[in-house]
Amino acid sequence: MAIVYDDLMRLDLPEREFSYTERDTMLYALSVGMGHDPLDLDDLPFVYEKGLQALPSQATVIAWDDSWTARTGINFVMVVHGEQRITLHQPLAPSGRVTSKVRIKDAFDKGAGKGAVLLVENNLRDAASGAPIATLLSTVFARGDGGFGGPERGPEDGPPKPHQIPDRAPDIGVTAKTQPNQALFYRLCGDRNPLHADPAFAKAAGFPRPILHGLCTYGHAVRAVVKAACDHDPSRVTHIAARFTAPVFPGETIHTEIWRDGKTVSFRARLTERDVVALDHGRIELRD
Repeated sequence: MAIVYDDLMRLDLPEREFSYTERDTMLYALSVGMGHDPLDLDDLPFVYEKGLQALPSQATVIAWDDSWTARTGINFVMVVHGEQRITLHQPLAPSGRVTSKVRIKDAFDKGAGKGAVLLVENNLRDAASGAPIATLLSTVFARGDGGFGGPERGPEDGPPKPHQIPDRAPDIGVTAKTQPNQALFYRLCGDRNPLHADPAFAKAAGFPRPILHGLCTYGHAVRAVVKAACDHDPSRVTHIAARFTAPVFPGETIHTEIWRDGKTVSFRARLTERDVVALDHGRIELRD
């Protein structure tokens, strides 16, 4: 099976309902590195039910469902996450019921042997009131699916342009070491892709061992920004965007570089052991 552009654009995925609990919220925070120090009073509201708060990046997992990929024609083994954007229409509650409506916004053919890029949008709403909660826009890089054709593109057509990091030294940095079993914890939040757990599957996908979920690295970086630029107040975050640029192996250390320019916070995540940028072009917008 291969990508057929017109069929992909006509794909009508059903709206689904999901619920998440305070336990899920605490598990997510633990899975992106919070709570390592049980005496850290700044982390405590994210991992303890007293005054519980949700990290804004948890919006990526509260309605996790990747079953739609089976209907697209892409080679699932060769798929990696390219970019993730989140627009928060209201602060994320620590528990709730949501509806999720996924659609394929577009697909871009990079050429035979070069892969394809899919833009996937997920609109989350409160299941009771219908009020919008978050809009997620994912860039999916299907490494084995180039050459399908599709419409002719102009020079300005393509996926969203990445945010440019300021050309100056970071204003602050936050360092957090991931655990060797970090991916095994994070997969309990929803993404059960064997790439993050099964050594044989990871090898077939071209990696020497299971890699950390890109969204786990993303969560680490968002956690760092909430800590360093939001005074630990996640409700200030209205928009998040970042591009995944290199795989992270569980156990590596993530150093998040942060630039503050008014309501715009730029960030980049670097692996200290290999001096490799794993997450780039990061941007978070803050409310007053």
